[in-house]
This record gives sequence, C-alpha cells and structure tokens, in this order.
Amino acid sequence: MAVTDPVADFLTCVRNACKAKHKKVDVPNSRMKTQLAKVMLQEKFINNYKVITDSKQGILRLYLKYDKQEKSVINGLKRISTPGHRVYATKDKIPRVQGDLGIAILSTSRGLLTNKEARRAGTGGEVVCYVW
Repeated sequence: MAVTDPVADFLTCVRNACKAKHKKVDVPNSRMKTQLAKVMLQEKFINNYKVITDSKQGILRLYLKYDKQEKSVINGLKRISTPGHRVYATKDKIPRVQGDLGIAILSTSRGLLTNKEARRAGTGGEVVCYVW
C-alpha cells in the first residue's frame, strides 16, 4: 500500500519504537528522511543512523538514544506541515518549541535546518515537524 505522507510515517515509526523501548528502528529510505535523521543526530536526539542499500529504495536504520533510566531522549514528535495543509514560517515568525528545549525542523532553500539555524541564517521555510 502506498504511503501518502512518508514523513508522518517516519515520525510515527520513531515514536512507536521509542515507546516500545527498541534500540533501533528501520524505515524505508528517502533523501528527506535521511536529512531528518541527520538533523536529529546533530541535535543529539538519536545515537546514529545508517543507510542500508537493497534492491529497492533502501532502508534507513536509526539507533535510538535513551538516558540512564531507560527513558527515551525523544519525548515527542509532531508533524506540522502535511500534504493537505502546508505551513510556512517567515524569518521573523520561526516557531519556538517547548521554550527552546525542542527543535522545529524547517525545509529551506539551504536544506533542512533547525529553528535556531534558520534564525541565525535569516531564512524562513516550510515547518516540517517539531521534536522535543
């Protein structure tokens, strides 16, 4: 069955794996998902990610991060811009997530950036999701 919103499917897989306390989660690969994983890695929400090639589109494997009490570092994931309702933010109205404890991931002309990076760069874009 075709997925109409691959980013929402990616976020749901990560959310479910965190709740089930899995160490890793596999999702179908795409450039957008790889860039999301890269941003999540540099913001220290995951331990690592790896792209596994196969005869189809490939698999993106995320290694999830937990604290000493086995509580997930990712407390929440929320899809903001959907295929039926795109949400854009100008450089002056870039959202803050959980009082700047979380991040908003924006799709800009410079690639995927966090809300802090987009503010520094002075660019707006499509608000893809929130991670906290």
